[in-house]
Amino acid sequence: MNGRVTVVAVDGPSASGKSTISRRLAQRLGFIYVDSGAMYRAVTWKALELGLDANDATKVVAMLRRIKIHFQIRNHEARMFIDGFCPGDAIREPRVAEKVSIVAAMPEVRRILVAHQRSLTQFGSLVMEGRDIGSVVFPDTPHKFYIDANAEERAKRRQKDFAAMQISTSADGVAEALAQRDKLDSTRTTSPLQIAPGATVVDNSVSPPERAVEFILEKIAR
Repeated sequence: MNGRVTVVAVDGPSASGKSTISRRLAQRLGFIYVDSGAMYRAVTWKALELGLDANDATKVVAMLRRIKIHFQIRNHEARMFIDGFCPGDAIREPRVAEKVSIVAAMPEVRRILVAHQRSLTQFGSLVMEGRDIGSVVFPDTPHKFYIDANAEERAKRRQKDFAAMQISTSADGVAEALAQRDKLDSTRTTSPLQIAPGATVVDNSVSPPERAVEFILEKIAR
């Protein structure tokens, strides 16, 4: 990549497979993997841990301005620490998933976290996944991709994720939660989920992730 800092922006809805694809892309390219959605989840987790109402933007933003955030690179992956603690898999809990879209829709929360996301180029070239990476965070990168999959496949993947964490869920409940998340993400006023201008859409419904990775690598090489 000519020795310069390069950003590959990977956007898409929940459970589309963008995390798996992004991780593998980062490994193949030797870049740092960044899950921007994990940052919004971490902020939501912190608010819930402090007993705050996640619907109260004033309190959530005040908390975000008060806490200390820093990042560490571990195994070529950016990890976010809040007040010296990395919440890990706790950010994947259903209680966080239920509220994260509300927190992520708060303009000031997005402004603060977007600044943190952009700052990660200090560590080197990135593969960053999220919902507004190609449209807002790094709109000038020539490497923009939008990963999508059909609703049924996405629900299966999300339920499998919960099962791996030993969290009991129903197929209908997961599908409903994903649909609600899509609606909130795509209709919010600030940085809605959308296909960024110039992005290449990749359907990840059926093909194995490695096929999507190879396709994206070819596009980047060209």
